[in-house]
Amino acid sequence: MKATGIVRRIDDLGRIVIPKEIRRTLRIREGDPLEIYTDSNGEVIFKKYSPIGEMSPFASQYAEVLYKATSMPTLVCDRDHVVAVSGVPKKEFMERRITQPLEDLMEARNSFSIFSSKDTNFQPVEGIDRNAGLVYPIIASGDVTGAVIMLANEEIKGENIIEANTKLAQTAATFLGKQMEE
Repeated sequence: MKATGIVRRIDDLGRIVIPKEIRRTLRIREGDPLEIYTDSNGEVIFKKYSPIGEMSPFASQYAEVLYKATSMPTLVCDRDHVVAVSGVPKKEFMERRITQPLEDLMEARNSFSIFSSKDTNFQPVEGIDRNAGLVYPIIASGDVTGAVIMLANEEIKGENIIEANTKLAQTAATFLGKQMEE
């Protein structure tokens, strides 16, 4: 654990303010759920809660199926990190942060398709020089919880294949969102 040197007092309602610098660094937004852990040494640990992260094994299986069906490497992310990978080395992508443009796209509840966009340079993962081919936000109970990302692949050609892959990404995002609602 890393000390920040910041000390805060608990108010009369039991609340504590997490400093803005820490919220910005860890991408904690207003309304974000936090899990609270305690240990035997009296430490209290706050961790961002990720509903998609809870479904990581299931999301990994879904990513694997999408990759096998489309030949497009597939990622599933929560609002901050990649949680499932197929078709590319897991060590490179797992737990990597998503880029600000992807975060903005999800917040706006928009999708992205390299096939219908004039801008083909859309990098979804920080530190990785791979462009997205398709991105669909995962929405559960009215909230954006993550995205299904299919990385660009030069082999994908033909209008029917592009349309089918787009529908598959959209279906995956909708299905994962419905799974989280249950």
